[in-house]
Amino acid sequence: QVQLVESGGGLVQAGGSLRLSCAASGVIFNIYAMGWYRQVPGKQRELVGSITSESKTNYADSVKGRFTISRDNAKRTVYLQMNSLNPEDTAVYYCNADIKRITASGVERRDYWGQGTQVTVSS
Repeated sequence: QVQLVESGGGLVQAGGSLRLSCAASGVIFNIYAMGWYRQVPGKQRELVGSITSESKTNYADSVKGRFTISRDNAKRTVYLQMNSLNPEDTAVYYCNADIKRITASGVERRDYWGQGTQVTVSS
């Protein structure tokens, strides 16, 4: 069973910083792209940023220059460093990973999601 476990959310004042972590566990053959999404009530989940297995990154325009995504392949972990936070960044942040695993019936490759972690930025 593959799990993505997030940590690092919380409450921060505007202008502050937070660092989110997401670790993958389970019997995993390979992890391809990893990423972070966020969602506020009543809105669709949106991409914050993603990182390939070669560490090529992509960001939403709203976070460029403020957020940095990185990964440690040996630890199967992806990070999101968030700086200069503002109240518009308040959301539940979800980790996502494209994972291949070996099962009894063969090879399976699909997206996995973390449980979400709340980030609240006060003004």
